[in-house]
Amino acid sequence: MSKTRSAFFCQNCGHESTKWVGKCPACNEWNTFVEEVIVKGNEKPQKDDWRDFAGMAGLKTIAINDVSSAEEKRIITTDTELNRVLGGGIVAGSIVLVAGEPGIGKSTLFLQVGLQLRGIRTLYISGEESEQQIKMRADRVGGTQSDHFFLLTETNTQTIFKEIKKLKPQMVIVDSIQTLQSPFVESSPGSISQIRECAAELQRYAKETNTPVFLIGHITKEGSIAGPKILEHMVDTVLQFEGDRHYAYRILRTLKNRFGSTAELGIYEMTGEGMRAVTNPSEILITQKEDELSGIAIAATIEGMRPLLIETQALVTQSVYGTPQRTVSGFDLRRLQLLLAVLEKRGGFHFGVKDVFINIAGGIKVEDPSIDLAIVCALLSSYEDVPLPPKICFAGEVGLSGEIRAVNRIEQRIAEAEKLGFEKIIVSKYNAKSLGKLKFGINVIALGKVEEVYQYLF
Repeated sequence: MSKTRSAFFCQNCGHESTKWVGKCPACNEWNTFVEEVIVKGNEKPQKDDWRDFAGMAGLKTIAINDVSSAEEKRIITTDTELNRVLGGGIVAGSIVLVAGEPGIGKSTLFLQVGLQLRGIRTLYISGEESEQQIKMRADRVGGTQSDHFFLLTETNTQTIFKEIKKLKPQMVIVDSIQTLQSPFVESSPGSISQIRECAAELQRYAKETNTPVFLIGHITKEGSIAGPKILEHMVDTVLQFEGDRHYAYRILRTLKNRFGSTAELGIYEMTGEGMRAVTNPSEILITQKEDELSGIAIAATIEGMRPLLIETQALVTQSVYGTPQRTVSGFDLRRLQLLLAVLEKRGGFHFGVKDVFINIAGGIKVEDPSIDLAIVCALLSSYEDVPLPPKICFAGEVGLSGEIRAVNRIEQRIAEAEKLGFEKIIVSKYNAKSLGKLKFGINVIALGKVEEVYQYLF
């Protein structure tokens, strides 16, 4: 009989120790060590049950020039947003981690994707729901006519691999990785060592059989992905679902992608029939209003490959307390303080005695610096309580000396504004040089400083 050995793991970073310690030497967190039993020796069941069907030859060292450099084959799904976020489709043998808040639509989206894939044998492994519950949801999203979609409600990884060996699926979806349990580790499901071991087994399976695997994961109350940080390193792609559950719109963002850009963004609408891909997000991110209101400016931004027009809202009011408030939603607070300092110094506006509130409409988070100019114009509009002219939008980064800096891919931004019926777009004069003799059906106004923008608008 083999001896059973226990070790202590940090629940925050996964650091292993032979004895309990109060403070983790790796991440400096206190009271995060928990004991987990690890079985070592000859009691282990036989691992890697899929090897005999994968047709794997004995592993051997190979020269890099002998590796064929064919373009990786991708499975193109019916979901254009998911294809874009993954970098052009699902890569064979890739392992993708999808995380998000409870109830945001992770399981619904991937159930839908699996049902709509024609000719791809898909295995949906659920450790959280029964077959009847999944069938009810499949009926709701209207995709139960699939002959290639199979269900398995099981949490033991060895049982799962026995079923995989019989079925030989071409795609595997696991909902969720926190519910799986490996017989090689004697701790409860969801613990650090269980998540790490189950993910490692699925990763070996994906790479050696060239089968794409989707792992649906939970997040902690701080918003980070539950489990050890090593989980994110093991997988090829990390997708995060964002958005307020009170809004109908959801954002699928790439945090890591070995096969494409991490700047891509997918936008979905949660409906009674499942998740609907939003093909023209600019229209939903700009509110349709009858009256002209102060403090609203439209920014032409770029997320990945797609141009977006986003509504920025600002409210500037007299401060009641000694220290003025600075509140932001969807924008960086330090960036706002920098822009306020520029307006105070270069324009002489006294924001030091005002409360300032900034909101990006639609619950979206923006990291593109080209939104600066729209934020500045929304602030000035609210400060003066004068609405901006209708059908005007902005694209420019604001520097510390008050200059408007050039932004990239300006032609795409102008084309998107023109498509949505805008009449004027204010850009940096340094961008105007690169535009040269290009003709647009929209009036492009090139300005160099924040003061010039103020004089032009007010």
